[in-house]
Amino acid sequence: MYSEEHKLYLKQIKKTKYYIRFTQLMCVILCLVIWQLLADLGAINTFILSSPLLILKSIFTMSNNNLFLHIVITVYETLLSFALGTIIGILFSALLWWNKFFNKVIDPFLTILNSLPKVALGPILIIWIGANINSIIFMALLISVFTTIITVLQSFNNTNTHMIKLLKSFGSNKLQIFMYLILPYNYKTIISSLKINISMSLVGVIMGEMLVSKEGLGFLIVYGSQIFNLNLVMSSILILSIISTILYYILLYVEKKIIKNI
Repeated sequence: MYSEEHKLYLKQIKKTKYYIRFTQLMCVILCLVIWQLLADLGAINTFILSSPLLILKSIFTMSNNNLFLHIVITVYETLLSFALGTIIGILFSALLWWNKFFNKVIDPFLTILNSLPKVALGPILIIWIGANINSIIFMALLISVFTTIITVLQSFNNTNTHMIKLLKSFGSNKLQIFMYLILPYNYKTIISSLKINISMSLVGVIMGEMLVSKEGLGFLIVYGSQIFNLNLVMSSILILSIISTILYYILLYVEKKIIKNI
């Protein structure tokens, strides 16, 4: 049983979280209201900057014209890229941690490949892989997987060396050290890398869709800009923001559940 002081402390923390969420929501609402007022007063050009009401009308119009299909395609490609990027990133990080020589050899190449502007590789990917979903997934992997590898590998390498030596002194082999120390010790970092990976995957998918796709939210953004329909562009960006927020909070919920059970 918690003491009254501890209960009061937990209640205060919970209340603070509610205040933070409420303030964040009010900031968003205030920005939307100001945006709409400026549009109604003619202070901004709605053809260029649109307005909240015009965006809502555009979403309603698109909902009767395969909007849900475009959303599903983008989410599917993002989740697939996220899953592949996470698996490849963690496995490759484990391989590099396992083999120190290979780790030192590949380290500068990881930095170079991570800093390379991936969008510049778009035309090459189209020629090599084709103008299809494979190019989109590959583009997303190029953007997300190197970030995952660098983040997770650094965490693996920074694991408490004294604990590793302690396990070795008890006769633990490298696999046991990895399974019972390295992975559990770095759960939080791995989960944090997942939150970065999901956003990078979404960015990669949108970039890929802009280059090769005829479906998805990235395609709608390009199509809207080509026909000078800024309402369509802003609506697609708004939907992307909502998708990104939902995915983030799903991972945040998973993180809390995992850490709670550790």
